[in-house]
This record gives sequence, C-alpha cells and structure tokens, in this order.
Amino acid sequence: MVRSPLTPQQLAAGKRLGAYLRQARGDRKPAEVAQAASISPETLRKIETGRLATPAFTTVAALASVLKVPLEDLAQVCMPDLNLPKTG
Repeated sequence: MVRSPLTPQQLAAGKRLGAYLRQARGDRKPAEVAQAASISPETLRKIETGRLATPAFTTVAALASVLKVPLEDLAQVCMPDLNLPKTG
C-alpha cells in the first residue's frame, strides 16, 4: 500500500503537535518520557521535531497520559480552527 504524501496542513499540524509535546515534557529526559509511553526515544524525537507529522493515535494517547495533557488540548493544537466542546 502506497501512502499519499502529507499535505502542507498535516505537516504544519505535526510541527505544532511536536512543539507542544516538547514544551509539555519540560525538563524530563526524552528517554524517561519515551519509556513511560512505551515508545522509542527516536520516535519521541521525530514527533517533537515534526519529522513524524502523523503519529499513531495510540502513541499520541500514551504521550498525553504520561505528560498529563488532555487529548482535547492536543486536538486543538493540531486543528486550531476546530471548535471542540470543553469537557470540564
């Protein structure tokens, strides 16, 4: 199966997601966060730098859980024009 190239919008969303997750990680070591999320440090690096613009949902959910970031916040970062209802 051949994957279609990512759109400029998807690439930009991936960069925003990566930057947000990097900020949420704060002073924690990448290896520590990656291990807690059951992903490789290289995968985390790729996500944080935007080189992996569309990570799997389970990966994003695991990172959100480890970093204590609501998934709704990540959805808003990726799609700022999406009007999501506030939960809480």
